[in-house]
Amino acid sequence: MFTVRTWVARASAALLTTALAAAGPAGAALAAPAVPAEPAAPAPAPGPSPTPYQGWNTYYGLGGDFTADEVLDVADFLVSSGLAEAGYDIVWLDGGWQADVPRGADGRLQGDPSRFPDGMAALADEIHDRGLRAGIYTDAGPYIPGTCGLGSGGHYQTDADTFAEWGYDAVKVDFLCGITADLDPQEAFTAFAEALRNNSSGRSMIFNLCNPVTSPDWGDYPEEQQSTWSWTYAPEIAESWRTYTDVGFVGQIQFKDVLRNFDANARHPEVAGPGHFSDPDYLGPELGMTTEEFRTQMSLWTVAAAPLVISSDPRTLSRESLDILLDDDVLAIDQDPLGVQGTRVGPAGTTETWAKPLTDGSVAVALLNRGDRAAEVATTARDLGLRGRAFEVLDTWTDARTQSAGTIRAAVPAHGAALLRVTPSRADGAPRLVAAPPVFTAVGADDIAPTTDVLAAAGDRLTTQVTLHNDGSTPVRDPRVVLDAPEGWTARPSGGTPRTVRPGTSATVSFTLTVPAGTATGGHDVAASVSSAGGPAVTTPPARVTVAPSAPSGGDVVLSRHPWVSASSGWMEPTVDQSVGGGSPLTVAGVVHPAGIGVASPSTVRYYLGAACTALTGSVGIDDVVGTVGPEGGTATFDVVGDGATLWSSGTVERGAAVAFDVDVTGVRDLSLRVGDAGDGGYNDRADWLSPTLTC
Repeated sequence: MFTVRTWVARASAALLTTALAAAGPAGAALAAPAVPAEPAAPAPAPGPSPTPYQGWNTYYGLGGDFTADEVLDVADFLVSSGLAEAGYDIVWLDGGWQADVPRGADGRLQGDPSRFPDGMAALADEIHDRGLRAGIYTDAGPYIPGTCGLGSGGHYQTDADTFAEWGYDAVKVDFLCGITADLDPQEAFTAFAEALRNNSSGRSMIFNLCNPVTSPDWGDYPEEQQSTWSWTYAPEIAESWRTYTDVGFVGQIQFKDVLRNFDANARHPEVAGPGHFSDPDYLGPELGMTTEEFRTQMSLWTVAAAPLVISSDPRTLSRESLDILLDDDVLAIDQDPLGVQGTRVGPAGTTETWAKPLTDGSVAVALLNRGDRAAEVATTARDLGLRGRAFEVLDTWTDARTQSAGTIRAAVPAHGAALLRVTPSRADGAPRLVAAPPVFTAVGADDIAPTTDVLAAAGDRLTTQVTLHNDGSTPVRDPRVVLDAPEGWTARPSGGTPRTVRPGTSATVSFTLTVPAGTATGGHDVAASVSSAGGPAVTTPPARVTVAPSAPSGGDVVLSRHPWVSASSGWMEPTVDQSVGGGSPLTVAGVVHPAGIGVASPSTVRYYLGAACTALTGSVGIDDVVGTVGPEGGTATFDVVGDGATLWSSGTVERGAAVAFDVDVTGVRDLSLRVGDAGDGGYNDRADWLSPTLTC
């Protein structure tokens, strides 16, 4: 008989042997765990967190100087907003709750008396009175003023007993003082875990093991001290363990760092399961990411079976952010009692498929687009470990239910992820119609490589195509496609629309899109709306038309002094004619260059050439300023990219020498200068484009 248990065994085996065979973008090879042929039916694990816990933490939202009144006001909001009912029920104090002298004469930790006048036990009681749980923070190392705000080193049992006596339900244990004191993380955290388990009150408490400062980004630590080593021991002692450094800085959580933490978290899914979960750090709505990027973070954390802890001040969040946090279908995937951490299916790349088997025999699928352009992402039910001829596909973010014959596809925005729940079913229901993002194939009379992100000038006429895919088992009838362009733009069909899209086939609808003269420079979105007889309406992710500044002209042009279209630079801003970060002159191997661009990796600086130039010359190098930071890092790769094709690559560039380039850019409209981290992370990568000069 084909039961849920049989399916779980087969699907888990398929996912966890094929998807773990290759390294994630973070670089570590993933070994497949053993999966029993017939596992026991899933059951809640003993302990305080059989499924990933949820809650809110003070660190990003309130900083380190919060008060009891502020904490309780947030607790009230968790209740009134519905967040608590949705599972976000831990109110977790991070560092900052302690007094200036964190340990009293009696040897016990103490809260700040002015900010917590009734004491820490009273605060826990108030949190409990609201139907919530209370969490608190300490460090595994001894208290070292100036390094960490408090430390439990030498007092593990006393502090565990104190937290339990006060009534706390969860403890986050950091390692700032631990690494300063050169403690062994495994020994320290294991001893703390034992103290928590043996607390004098017999209280059950969640243990969040947090070792972020030893991540490779912050120094060359022995492997056994790094956050990436916690997986070897943490599952035996903790309900969750941080798998990398913090997901961002206070007030500055960037999408690239969300991806970095997700990739590190994905390295060892085999050790996670009910009662113990990998922790890629907090959710960061409205702390530097767009709404789309935060929705992607929520999708990825969900498919990873990660704890869901809000880091923002929830009282300040928009309705849209709250709706993302509260989505029932999404939370059901994270909280699935099978407790499997999702894995990648197929190769790593700009677009990827991540899958998580669920208790009811369905599979949650995140179709991820890491890129800066909208894209199609696809897999198959067979690759997901599913068998059958028909499948119901629930789009968790739109609530649309459609039927697929086996192709699982979505059109995904830049930095986006479609989160789908795929279930074997009968061949009924609305066929799954996927409309690809609009693609630009020509500017005026000139054909270009098809793209969803085109540079154009005001007055240009763009050939635009929308492709329809019928992935269902029945025809899509009377499809109607409307191009949604900015006000004042004209979009005229340039061909017919098919009356029927048969199962397993695709059809393309073409338009001529005109950018009005006088259109302001900057990005403009173009999407398509699709309707069909008896099927749900479909809206594509937006493609982007970037109306560029004028192309360079007049002989030799110093590119760094020409306006760029866009520019990114790691966690710092790119600088013109200066080294990034410090305002120093561009200097490589002791030679000062008066013109150029300073960036941190990764970086892309984009220019519009409009096919007006023939050559780009200059050199690249690692700025000498890296020597003031330290010997770590300071390697990068440089690429010149024209109209999506790589025209020149430097290979790995190390400090101490400049590398010259002379690139033919004849006919190039869209030029990008890209810098990568050379595979060793972006720490101390201060990269320079030196005297980049165009001949136009």
